[in-house]
Amino acid sequence: MSFTPTIALLGTGTMGVGMAHSILRAGLPLRVWNRHPEKAAPLADDGATVSGSLEEAVRGAQVVITMLFDEDSVAQVIGDAIPSLDPGTVWVQTSTVGRDGILRLAELARPHGIPFYDAPVVGTKQPAEDGKLTVLASGPTLPRDVVTPVFDAIGAKTVWLGETAGPASAMKLVANSWVATITAGAAFGIEQAKAFGLQPEQFLETVAGGAADSPYLQVKGRTIIEDRTSDAQFALDGLRKDLGLILEADLAAGVPTTLVDALLEVFGRAADAGLGSADIAAVAAAFRPGEQD
Repeated sequence: MSFTPTIALLGTGTMGVGMAHSILRAGLPLRVWNRHPEKAAPLADDGATVSGSLEEAVRGAQVVITMLFDEDSVAQVIGDAIPSLDPGTVWVQTSTVGRDGILRLAELARPHGIPFYDAPVVGTKQPAEDGKLTVLASGPTLPRDVVTPVFDAIGAKTVWLGETAGPASAMKLVANSWVATITAGAAFGIEQAKAFGLQPEQFLETVAGGAADSPYLQVKGRTIIEDRTSDAQFALDGLRKDLGLILEADLAAGVPTTLVDALLEVFGRAADAGLGSADIAAVAAAFRPGEQD
């Protein structure tokens, strides 16, 4: 008989809400908590138990998931939660925190004997809602039967990368480097076509079905052309934060930073223009004639 763990999800932002819906759809018992209770409250109508306190959320849960903005917020929340965890509770850390950040968080778990999974996810708002994320996982072999139902609920696939914390978070940086690159490239192509007096839709038509095409290019391209960036699938501020982690990791590994420097500059320019809460496709604003400093 398969095991059905009780799950505590800490963090109900854009990604957390989508993950919560996928977990509930899989029939797994779910408690949710957010530092701002009003952000978790609507999930009660979907079948989640909305916990009034962090301690209430984690006590008795077999799996605790953190989906928060950055390393510091995860460290603070889990530090407050640890005294209320039952022995053997598994911690699944899905936030993007970088290579150094994940090692710091793993060290918080180690003295307490908490099984720890480095498990960031690849995907945005809609894949989270649909249970179609890619879970990048590294962690111990033995409790995997506990986390497998969770990963199956939120993801279309799980890529196992090792038995210790670190490799999964490293791969997340690689994946987000590609996301930033292809988004900026799509935005540049569209704004360049406009500046040349061309119809941007015809840029997408030109590459459609060819070796340079991708579903992601078409989706982000349409988002820009149809001016739908206010509906953030992945907020620009979040990617800007991740690019900072990528730069830090590249410098430490000796990777030339020419590309990430350029990405930080254009995404940063768009964020500084007041678009930080918009979708990452809003980087298109940085490529419009007259927008340069």
